Amino acid sequence: MISHAGTIPLILLLAAAPSAARANDSTYTDFDTDHCKTLSPEDAEGGGISLQCKGLMDYAVYYKEGDLRQSILYGHVNQAYIDGVFESFGPFNHAGRKIEWRIGPDGKPVATILRWFIENADPATGEPAPKLKGQVLVVSKVAGEDGKGCVAGYVDALANPDPNILARQIADTKTGGFICGKDKADFTGVRGPRAADPTRYFPE
Repeated sequence: MISHAGTIPLILLLAAAPSAARANDSTYTDFDTDHCKTLSPEDAEGGGISLQCKGLMDYAVYYKEGDLRQSILYGHVNQAYIDGVFESFGPFNHAGRKIEWRIGPDGKPVATILRWFIENADPATGEPAPKLKGQVLVVSKVAGEDGKGCVAGYVDALANPDPNILARQIADTKTGGFICGKDKADFTGVRGPRAADPTRYFPE
């Protein structure tokens, strides 16, 4: 006869495991720069502009563009970061229009994933070439109480078979302990030749 005396604690442990290891959830919002609050007027000469756009709940999207390059921050961003941070790519680029927000167990967004399109130049002409265009998933930390949000990682969307899975892994495991302005965001997975070098600037 088999004793079942030790099975109850094991059953309870197994029942609790899915809850303890539950992954973050995703929700999506549209990124629409046509309905945003202007923070600084467009620079007619340099083409720069700074906007505050609708995000998720009370977590805003802060958009900047300058010299045909874009930078985006998310969440409760402090004024120094709104004014001074610019994270982008070396070549001309633009962001996609669908933001994936990763939601923590407390219901608050902890990270975002957004696809960027990189206008790589043809070495022979120096002009952007459609055949060389890159796509990178940019994973960003959403600013919370400290007011600091930033890019925490990158995934080459053309060189990896499941780039969204890799991006969600970065969002769920790296952004929580990522220190903006100190830690360096790197590529995860395979990085191909069309994933251009990132650029970053933070205020002192």
